[in-house]
Amino acid sequence: MKRICLLVLASAALLAGCNTVSGVGKDIKAGGQAVQNAAE
Repeated sequence: MKRICLLVLASAALLAGCNTVSGVGKDIKAGGQAVQNAAE
């Protein structure tokens, strides 16, 4: 579980670095959704 969360957070950080400021919120939301789905 921790490994999945770390992978998702690292991916979100990489994506956030490539997107504009307005896209960062969408990336964070997508990362949070992935963590929530993994937890279920």
